[in-house]
Amino acid sequence: MVDQTTQRIVVGASPTRTWEVLTDFERYPVWAHDLKTVNIDEHDDDGRGTLVTYRAAGMGRSTSYSLRYDYSKAPAVLAWELDEGDITRRLDGEYELHPVNGSPDQTEVVYHLSVELVVPLPGFVKRRAEARIVHTALSQLRDHLER
Repeated sequence: MVDQTTQRIVVGASPTRTWEVLTDFERYPVWAHDLKTVNIDEHDDDGRGTLVTYRAAGMGRSTSYSLRYDYSKAPAVLAWELDEGDITRRLDGEYELHPVNGSPDQTEVVYHLSVELVVPLPGFVKRRAEARIVHTALSQLRDHLER
């Protein structure tokens, strides 16, 4: 079963700065504390990471997954799909970046995520994992941008 969530947050950084941080995959472990390593496996003609492999702490163990990034709506949307994962069948999502009217140094970030795990888990465990992922994706991103 696929679980989906959408959350939003306003960050104290311009859309340009927010995009720069979101596409600097190798620096994710600096602000996304559950990530242990990040490797860019493939780049597009513009040098942007298109296939990125992550190793993260997840649900009491280490997990690895590779995401394939889509820049067709850049710089307003950074979308990805799971290419390969050890505990996930699906880990697809996107960040949408919206300028805040009258505030050039603020961005509304909308985070969409669809997850399907290989092994079914009880609802409360999935909700805890989802909350942790969203916290990293939004709160830790905001904290990093506002430092």
